[in-house]
Amino acid sequence: MSASDQPADAWLSFGLAFIGGYGDAASFVLAKTFTGHVTGNLVLGAIAVAAEDWRAMLGPLSAIATFLLGVVLSVFIARPLKVWPSWLLLPTIMGIEVILTVGAALAWASGMTCRVEIFVIFVSLALGLQNGTFRRVGGISVHTTYLTGMITSLISTEAEKYVSGSPSPVGTPPKIGLLCRIWIAFVLGAGIGAAMVFHFKRFGILGATVLLIALILCTAKRSPMVLTT
Repeated sequence: MSASDQPADAWLSFGLAFIGGYGDAASFVLAKTFTGHVTGNLVLGAIAVAAEDWRAMLGPLSAIATFLLGVVLSVFIARPLKVWPSWLLLPTIMGIEVILTVGAALAWASGMTCRVEIFVIFVSLALGLQNGTFRRVGGISVHTTYLTGMITSLISTEAEKYVSGSPSPVGTPPKIGLLCRIWIAFVLGAGIGAAMVFHFKRFGILGATVLLIALILCTAKRSPMVLTT
């Protein structure tokens, strides 16, 4: 899905980036696994193989598989919702995120043997759905659950302009300013997410649900947002 280029969508991207950083940091503190992207988990999985710690592989591998599944599921969820007003898609996905995040906290608190794996699967699925649904704002491609792709794309684009001798606008280009704010929101979310989990342990992950619910209410109340496939 692609979000429209409205100013309100920029603020939505900041909120989702905050949640992406929050969930990733909280999951790493609790389960020593990244739930918002693939690269870090590939490294953790490789380290586990080198150490012959086969159980330690389960977290990273399940996170990778579930995150990618979430991205795919976002497409399939969007198909039946095409008969609804298109602006209802994102609140629906965020509602699913709330359910998955609460389920992750309850699974961890349950004392089950596989509670860590269930926690990782639920949070990874939630962030995968988010990443697959909200992918464009301000005329640029964005990711709200990890930063590497946006950073490298921006740097390569600006470097090509410099090499080709294209004139640079005076001041900070709007796209760079937008991405910088998304990065700040992500890093801020990561810091607060980690702090919440250190303080409230497993229930610290629920802090993300508060912001998700606020975003759902704000998105549902404002003017319908145009989403295109």
